Amino acid sequence: MIKTWRLDDARQTLALAARDGRCPEVVYWGAPLPQDEDLCALAAVTQLDVTGGMLDQNPDLSICPEAARSFPGQPGIIVRREDGTPLLPQFTLADDALQDNSLKIVCADLLNSLTYTAVFALDPQTHVIAMTAQLDCDRPLHLHWLAAPVLPGAQSSDEMVDFAGRWCGEFQMNRTPWSAGIRYRENRTGRTGHEHFPGLMVPCRGATNTSGEAFAFHYGWSGGHRMIAEELPDGRRQIQFGHAARMETAPARSFSTAPLYAVYSSDGLNGCAVSFQRHLRDRIVPWTNAEAPRPVHYNCWEAVYFDHNLDTLRDIATRAAGLGAERFVLDDGWFGRRDDDTSSLSDWEVDPRKYPDGLGPLIDHVHGAGMSFGIWFEPEMINPDSNLHRAHPDWALGAEDQILGRQQKALNMALPEVRAFLYDRIAALLRAHPIDYIKWDHNRVLPMPDAAQTRGSYALLDQLRADFPQVEIESCASGGGRIDFGILSRTQRVWLSDSNDALERLHIQHNAALFLPAAVTGSHVGPRRCHTSGRTLDITFRAWVAAQRHMGFEMDPRELDVREEAVLRDVTAWWKDNRHWMMRADILRLDAPDASVVAEQQLAQDGARFVVFAGRAATAAQIAPRPLRLTRLDPAARYEVQLRNRAEASHLSRGHLALKDGPVKLTGAALMHSGLVLPWSFPETMWVLEGRKL
Repeated sequence: MIKTWRLDDARQTLALAARDGRCPEVVYWGAPLPQDEDLCALAAVTQLDVTGGMLDQNPDLSICPEAARSFPGQPGIIVRREDGTPLLPQFTLADDALQDNSLKIVCADLLNSLTYTAVFALDPQTHVIAMTAQLDCDRPLHLHWLAAPVLPGAQSSDEMVDFAGRWCGEFQMNRTPWSAGIRYRENRTGRTGHEHFPGLMVPCRGATNTSGEAFAFHYGWSGGHRMIAEELPDGRRQIQFGHAARMETAPARSFSTAPLYAVYSSDGLNGCAVSFQRHLRDRIVPWTNAEAPRPVHYNCWEAVYFDHNLDTLRDIATRAAGLGAERFVLDDGWFGRRDDDTSSLSDWEVDPRKYPDGLGPLIDHVHGAGMSFGIWFEPEMINPDSNLHRAHPDWALGAEDQILGRQQKALNMALPEVRAFLYDRIAALLRAHPIDYIKWDHNRVLPMPDAAQTRGSYALLDQLRADFPQVEIESCASGGGRIDFGILSRTQRVWLSDSNDALERLHIQHNAALFLPAAVTGSHVGPRRCHTSGRTLDITFRAWVAAQRHMGFEMDPRELDVREEAVLRDVTAWWKDNRHWMMRADILRLDAPDASVVAEQQLAQDGARFVVFAGRAATAAQIAPRPLRLTRLDPAARYEVQLRNRAEASHLSRGHLALKDGPVKLTGAALMHSGLVLPWSFPETMWVLEGRKL
């Protein structure tokens, strides 16, 4: 006997089947099936044959694969009793509920008194499927591993793409061929991590950014995750995501996964990217004011570091406002006796040496310059050289002799008294001053993974969000060390990387757009000579790279010469003129035929306008640029396209190109299939094309 279920939207069908009352499995996920499709026949026809060297029946690749049923791969649950006795769950279907765009499956193991519940929720507008799993028992258990509902890996895929990275080098794409065995990635640092972003893409054979079938996954949890992409001996493939193993340190009667967000696309990686971008922006981020324009940011960190002087900061604020900044953020160094990174974390009181009259005079000056005010915190951390550590060394997480990170330990966020202390200190400052923004940092990995730490951090953020709903929060963790949909359900911006090197940022932003919209992605114009790479880049390139996302500045504006000031004002004014549509645009990665070009097209949701950023990251292999083809335009419509910065063309660009003379008018079909030839350019430069549907 086969029982089936299906979830549908305009893009896809997800079909599940339970055979003979066992735990269901996904038997189809892909392009829409007719509503009268015989799902029982589909489930039957997808069964594998049996031959020599195999069991007499293939064990189900269910949404929770069970070792007790001879499943040859990684199981969906690994659990034991309090006395250490391992349990081997064997589930049968107990209940189900299908309504609108959601499906709930309940399976029971009566022998072991276990209940497994899986929930699937399909958003028909964003095409994202959010899935969670929960395990319940009548007595406390020790959990080693619980996977979110398990999905099959595409048989028509030759490789998978996941994401690694480091400080100042986040979102590096890894391509791994499918082969027998496991692609196993686990982040045990206790935060999302630069090193292991919790995402996976599975392009089918021939897929590119703009065409072909692809599947994508993201695990929305900030505390470390495990990813398994496994090809079984019989050729089937499974994809599992969950918390990092052994993160639940105490026995409990109930365990849950974070949401696993999954996407199917029939138009390349961009289809996955747009779904994630829209779902995050429109369904997950708790905007303080969704209608307000995203303000141009100014952060003083790379201008002054710990050397806070009121007159200097006033001067910098005045200059930043003159360049177009609308928000001033006071970074690290305003509290305790914080003259470097060795002391005072957790002593969240204004330093009277630097601010004898408190923060009021600086905030008043910032407001007088027409900017709002933000401030830096690192609440989850503590320096051994701090008043709090001397009073409560037991509040630090981990061993007393642990290795420090940036001269600091982590606070034990699972302790209610720790959260209460932090809330009181942060709330006191927010009540005393008109502060509308917090840069919330997290500058070290944890001494051990512990899910209670993440839940405690979430609880503190939730309390502050409830009591100060007008305060926007940026998630920063040495840059991009804590970026995921879990933290972004509590924050409104991420600091993508501590690297303000525009060349590095060009690549980081391009890859991060597979998951993140522009509205949450902070990008700043850094100093002339980048502090993290030592590279010197022209202001034009730096400004246009920052203008691709939520724009800001993070340099000493006193270093700018007259030309640099003019360029920065011009690009900032352009960004302000366009942000009303760009912050809701779809970021589409273009398949540039020249490997030295990193190009993207930001397309307004109504399709009426677009902007293309084509950055040359290195010297081209050929002498003349190749045509750049656009995407997702109306083939029959006519578009006017102009090169916004054609005046920047080098004297070595000697040809009479139409784009250098003024706008051109072409159909969407021509722009997508023939493309545009851009002027010759040096490395580390950017062309900006503006398009308008006529």
